[in-house]
Amino acid sequence: MSIFPVAVQSATRLLAPVLVAVATLTGCAGEPQEASPDPPPASAASSSAVAAASAGGPEDWFLERAEAVGLRFVHFNGMSGQFYFPETIPAGVALFDYDNDGDLDVYLVQGQMLGEGKTLSQALFQPVGPLPPRGRLFRNDLDVRSDGTRTLNFTDVTDASGIDARGYGMGAATGDIDNDGCIDLYLTNLGVNQLFQNRCDGTFTDVSKPSGTDRSGWGVSASFVDYDRDGWLDLYVGNYVQYDLGTDKPCTNLTGKRDYCTPAVYQAQPDTLYHNDRNGRFTDVTAKALSEPFGPALGVVSADFNNDGWPDIFVGNDTAPNLLWINQRDGTFKNTGLISGAAVSSTGKPEASMGVDAGDYDNDGDDDLVVTVLPAEGSNLFVNDGTGLFEDLSATSQLGPGSLGYSGFGTAWIDFDNDGWLDILTVNGAIQAIEGRGDDPFPYAERKLLFRNRGDGRFADVTSEAGAAFAGADVGRGAAFGDIDNDGDTDVLVGNLNGPVRLLLNNIGHRNHSVCLRLVGERRTPAAEGRDMLGARIEVIREGRPTLVRRARTDGSYASANDPRVLVGLGESTDLPTIRVRWPDGRVQQWPRVAIDRCTTLEQGPGAR
Repeated sequence: MSIFPVAVQSATRLLAPVLVAVATLTGCAGEPQEASPDPPPASAASSSAVAAASAGGPEDWFLERAEAVGLRFVHFNGMSGQFYFPETIPAGVALFDYDNDGDLDVYLVQGQMLGEGKTLSQALFQPVGPLPPRGRLFRNDLDVRSDGTRTLNFTDVTDASGIDARGYGMGAATGDIDNDGCIDLYLTNLGVNQLFQNRCDGTFTDVSKPSGTDRSGWGVSASFVDYDRDGWLDLYVGNYVQYDLGTDKPCTNLTGKRDYCTPAVYQAQPDTLYHNDRNGRFTDVTAKALSEPFGPALGVVSADFNNDGWPDIFVGNDTAPNLLWINQRDGTFKNTGLISGAAVSSTGKPEASMGVDAGDYDNDGDDDLVVTVLPAEGSNLFVNDGTGLFEDLSATSQLGPGSLGYSGFGTAWIDFDNDGWLDILTVNGAIQAIEGRGDDPFPYAERKLLFRNRGDGRFADVTSEAGAAFAGADVGRGAAFGDIDNDGDTDVLVGNLNGPVRLLLNNIGHRNHSVCLRLVGERRTPAAEGRDMLGARIEVIREGRPTLVRRARTDGSYASANDPRVLVGLGESTDLPTIRVRWPDGRVQQWPRVAIDRCTTLEQGPGAR
């Protein structure tokens, strides 16, 4: 199918028609490939949740299939009983198509042993998998046959990839830094951050030092965003606190037992903004572009919050006011967090913001904010009036009350049922030991939560209806969202602290229709892909129905990287929509009658105005 001369039909490995997906998804997920004869066991810290989370039947909304499809990975946080603060923060995950074959591959952040002179023999939970522990890259070998049958399988290609990540990992961010059409990988660490440049041949080169992005500190979440609209992705890094293992402070919980400290014990570390200088190097422009004060940053997301055509940046700070950096269009930003209404809750107090995401939950054309926090606070919903001013509707929306009792981390606006309304999924895990867990060696596990958007400004907690994958408990941290099996709905990759990775395959979204779009820039050469145009704004226009507004991005959630493609639920409608794209440089382009229930690549072309 050709839409316009500048529209490129997606590769054959992308979405099959939805009627085929309905027939094949249950078969694929319900009859997974057999695991290898001796898969590595889960760590002792997480074994209690394995049985429940790996169960699931054909009627479940989500099916947990990590082990079955080859994602055999257990996070190691290096704890030895010293309660080092960084042990509570990891780990992020990433979904990105590193080999440009049309399906999402997986990168998983790994930890190390913490403490000077400590060895693996002193770890309370021994590492599982190849030694020494390091981040792992898994290639997606999705096979879609001519009859629509899908086989999902992942292969560990870390050794061949050239990615050598042996630091104490925190998070991951993805973006094409050199406009060669191949996605690069940035890793945040407790220590020196790393940038791996994709060589477009299945391998990566560590360019951390020559790129100028190898700052040492405690980075957590990061965002690739073209803040000056010059056609090159810049980089915002959210940093946490100033921390030194040698001066770690002992803390106790409410019962007087030794436990992990809170960020209030430490001084916040300023965030970093890097400008892409187009030559493979970045310049630290923090002092010029941003202003004090900063806070202990955990979540970062970029979007055009005031609808002026320029990307802004929201930063969720832990126990300090959040930041809303409004782009001043001259290379600088102004923090309007407090006056915007998104810096603190309706009580006027800063909360423990961790995971963040921006999306148009009420379908009024602007990006609203969801922020996950601590158990006594409840998640925040900040509703945008279209000018970058927000109202805290956490209570009236039922999101706040419904999330009380949970420590939220990774989250996203996710239309899990493709009905055209953005829902919310959060992964949770305590930061201080939960009393009453008996002999549980790692008493921090909590359930995930799923909230369905009712379309009237309120949410319904549908966690109990989502299936066995939501019945088990983990110490959830990172979460990445994207269509992993290319069947037209959004799946979830979950990184668990000191536990096994989870892969939640969506088993309900295919019951409705959707449109999938990949937004790319102009090709530099005939052989090269155009880069994903992060920040592009999409309007899905249908006669007699509300216009749906979404954007291309990889940031948001917590320390994780998402699918850059845009998947928009259409409900039962089979109308072919008109797609209007506002590219990051401000130009606009439109395509009529775009196909549904398959993925289409739209390329920025000379017709943009």
